Parts: sequence; structure tokens; C-alpha cells
Amino acid sequence: MRSYLSLIPISAKVHRRQNRMTLLCIIFAVFMVTAIFSMAEMGARIEQSRLSDKHGDFSLVDSLVDTVMGQTLMVTAVVMFLLVLIAGVLMISSSMNSSVAQRTQFFGMMRCIGMSKQQIIRFVRLEALNWCKTAVPIGLVLGILASWVLCAVLRFLVGEEFSNIPLFGISGIGIVSGILVGVISVLLAARTPAKHAAKVSPVAAVTGNSETVKTGHHAVHTGFLRIETTLGVHHAVAAKKNLFLMISSFALSIILFLSFSVLIDFVDHLMPQSAATSDIDISSSDGANSIDSDLVQTLTNMEGVKQVYGRRSSFDVAAGLDGDTTLSSTVDLVSFDDFDLKALQKDGTLRWGSDLSKVYGDSGYVLATWDQNSSWAVGDTILVGNEQLTIAGLLKYDPFSGDGLTGGKITLITSGETFTRLTGITDYSLIMIQTTSGVTDEEVAAIRQIVEQNGYTMNDKRDERTSGTYFAFVACVYAFLGIITLVTVMNIMNSISMSVSARIKQYGSMRAVGMDGRQLSKMILAEAFTYAFWGCFIGCAIGLPFSKMMYDFLITNQFPYASWSLPVGSLAVIVLFVIAAAVLAAYSPAKRIRTISVTETINEL
Repeated sequence: MRSYLSLIPISAKVHRRQNRMTLLCIIFAVFMVTAIFSMAEMGARIEQSRLSDKHGDFSLVDSLVDTVMGQTLMVTAVVMFLLVLIAGVLMISSSMNSSVAQRTQFFGMMRCIGMSKQQIIRFVRLEALNWCKTAVPIGLVLGILASWVLCAVLRFLVGEEFSNIPLFGISGIGIVSGILVGVISVLLAARTPAKHAAKVSPVAAVTGNSETVKTGHHAVHTGFLRIETTLGVHHAVAAKKNLFLMISSFALSIILFLSFSVLIDFVDHLMPQSAATSDIDISSSDGANSIDSDLVQTLTNMEGVKQVYGRRSSFDVAAGLDGDTTLSSTVDLVSFDDFDLKALQKDGTLRWGSDLSKVYGDSGYVLATWDQNSSWAVGDTILVGNEQLTIAGLLKYDPFSGDGLTGGKITLITSGETFTRLTGITDYSLIMIQTTSGVTDEEVAAIRQIVEQNGYTMNDKRDERTSGTYFAFVACVYAFLGIITLVTVMNIMNSISMSVSARIKQYGSMRAVGMDGRQLSKMILAEAFTYAFWGCFIGCAIGLPFSKMMYDFLITNQFPYASWSLPVGSLAVIVLFVIAAAVLAAYSPAKRIRTISVTETINEL
């Protein structure tokens, strides 16, 4: 052996099993960043192709810097890069700390034969970089393959605007970003464990314990908790660095989860999906309510037609607001058929407190469009002619305006029967058709023939469907969320398992003085739940404001009607995730402790 550094590959082989989680964390970080930046570049290339066709010569850099889409893609990618970097540093550092704690005798022995503290620090750092030789290439390959698969799915299964997306594109930005996040995260993560290893004294080679646990001068206060629960909490908070890293692992996973959840809302606003989205629109040539209502039944009976529904409209109708009987104001009236009304409920378009059931049929109830500056509320009454109408529900935005804002104008949505009673109009201004999935061009041509024979205008919108694109983006986001959750749970399980292994003698002593396996399991579970509770608390305290900031940047700035609200559903998922992670993390080491005999744990080295 020429140098102590020759021990690095030998140590890597000996501790291959213990290093698996660290390698997985590096691979995860490199994979995530490579895939994110690769897909961001592919999106920019699509935008470049579109703009080149429209404006002539347009470079990739121009599409990234000078377009809203490019800027949004890159800013989002950079934010995700930083989040993944922080998560990687914390997870790798936690795993390395546990590895150092388990190799106390090794570092003590190195000090005994003359290795200095600086050499120990250098050894740990180079050992960490040695993992990059394996983990970084694997992460890069997985990230590139993932981007290829996603591009193929978008091109062949989704199509539409993704028909020109490169299939086997290699992203230089993605590769460089992946390498950087792998190397930087390892170097940053190795700092604390390296210093910890350097502090191991030669005496540790004999004792096998480097933990600087303060000597207790009095018994642990149990309060109203059982002794095993109190000891579990005490073990968690006693090692401050380990506590910080474990809490950070939970917190970062929650922050990443809340951040990626915002992307789903962004896609919802960018490509809104409605149960009432039509494939074919039929309108009158003059825009008036002049489409014969009997046409609905005729179209319903035709081949290739799944659903037919229509709307009537009447604008600037005299109305009295807030008890005004002089009808000095005006409102717009729009009728929705029953299918259209049900779609509002399915799409989640109605604000909390709305009662859609009151609007059906011939009634005195209506829905009203709404935005943050609107003064009307559920229960308000509006006088239209001699009829008093009550607002039974509010929409979250105005679907009839370009920006989703009402501009102070009230649009009332009524049932078809109520609209006819108020205005006497029975014909439609717009008829919409949803076609079957297997509709043929011949069947659409037959519909067009009937429509044009009656002097109406038909707009075939089948090529404008975005459901496939929406599904692809949402699937990608959920896939990333799944990877984040899986790696986080595995890291926490590994860290708690190593923490238990580092205190194996303590548990043996507890077994020797009468603590049974059930109590030991509760103690380990209490330790895991301590990490989980504070991780959840800190993660939500940081993640929720960060989620609002991302929401404002990605959504509110582009869609003025949108407003951030507390993500109750995401928080419920987070709580379930925290509980499950804590239980899973405590199960394996608790089971292992119960199966080891008292003498074996006491004599464990």
C-alpha cells in the first residue's frame, strides 16, 4: 500500500452494503436534475421551432431568454435544481454521518498509526468523491433515458404540439447540471462527516464509541409519558447534528412535495380540462339566439355523437342590485343545460358554499361569476324584470372574459327553463357537441352537412384537444413526486437503522436490566416520530410560504383571477406520508433488536 488513500477503494468494497443508500441519494439527485433540465431544453426547442416557423431565424438561446415560456421553464428548472441540491446534500450527509458513526474503530485505528486530522478529512472527502465515479454516470444515463421515454410518449401518444419534439436529443445543459449537482452535493455533504471523523480519538479504537454524549447527572423526566417513549424522544434530541439532518430530510421532502404540487396547478391553468369541453361548436351567423332548439335532438340521434348541449344568452339586461327597484344596473344572462351545469361541479369551478341543486329546472336561483374584487356573495338577490333571483353559487372566475376577471360586470348562469321564463327565448346561440372516441371523418361530415343546410356555422375543434398533453405533464409531475417520496422514505429508514446500530450496546444494556422487545419497539418508534413531527412542522412552515411564492410567480402573474389557497389535500397527503415514513423507518430496526439476544447485543462491536 503506497498511501493511506489506497484504502479508499478497499473501504468502498468492504462497506458496499452500507454505502448503497448514499449511492442511491447521489443517483437520485443527478437523475432528477438531468431529467428536469433535459425536458426544459426539449420544451425550449419546441418553442424555438414554433417561433422559427413564424419569425424566421430564432436560436435556442433566444427561445430561453426572450420568451415567456422559455423564461418560465428555466426559472422553474433552476428552482428545482436548488431544491434537489439541498435535499441531496442533507440526505447524503445524513447517510455519511451514520456511516462514520459505525466506523468509529476504523478512524480511531487510523489515528493510532499516525494519520492526522487533515488526512482523515481528506480521506472522507475523497471517499465521497469516489462514489461519484459510479453514481454520477448512472444518474446521467437514467436522466437521459427518462427524457427520451418522456419525449417518445409526448410525440407518439400525445402528439398535438409535441409532434416535433426531438426523440433522442442529448441536452448539454442537463448533463452539465447533473454532474454539477452530483459533485457539489457530495462535497458539501462530506464537510460535516469529515470533521466528525477527524475528531475521533485513538481511544475510540478501543471503546468503539465516538458519540460525545453528555453525562447525565439526573434521571430523565418522564412526565406523563411512559419511560420507553421518553427515552425515544431523548435519543432523538440528544444528538443535535443527527436531529438536524433527520428533521431536514423530512422537511425537504415536504417542501419538494408542495413545490411540485404547484406545478400541477400550473398545468391546470395552462391547459384547463373541463367535462364540458366540446369537440364541435355550432353557432348562428349573426351571434343571436337563432339556432332551432329542435336541432339538439336531431344531432343527438346521429352516429359519432356522444353528448349535445346548448347555451342561450342575453346581454345588458336591466337589473336591480342590492335592493335597487329602479333597475339602474345591467347583467348578462347565460343559460346552461343540465349537462353543462353538472360539469361545473365536476370541474371544481364552484366556490365553497355554492348549492348547484337549487339552480336546476324552473327556479328562482342562479349562479354568478366572481373574482377577488367582486362585492356580491351567495344569498344576495338580484331583480331582473319582475323576477327576484337569488345567487345560489359563485364561480371561482369569469369563464366568459379573456383574463378570467369580471371587471365589475355580473354574469348570471341560469338553467334553460329559468332563462326561457325570464326572456321568452327558446332557441340557442351556441350548440356544443362531444363526439365519441371512435368518430370518423364521414360522421363529422354528415353533421356538417345538416348544420350548413340550416345556415349555421360549424367549428371542428377535435385537433385542439389538450387532454393527452395535460395527462403527460401531470404524469411526469406525479412520477417525480413518487421518486422523491420513495428515496426520502428509504433514506429515513436507513438513517434510523444506522442510528440503532450505533447504539446497539445501549439497547443490550436495556435488555439486560429488564426492558422487553415491545418497549424497545416503542422507544424506537418514539424516536422516529420525534423526527417526523418536527420535520413536518418545519417543512410546512417553510414549504407553505414557498408554495405561495411559486404559485404567485407561475400562476397568479399569468392568470390574474387565480389566487393561492391553503392546499388542504396536499397537507393531508403529507401527514399520511409522515406517519407512514415514521412507522416504516422504525419497523425494521425494532424487529432486528427484538431478534438479537441480550448477550449478543452487549458483546456487539
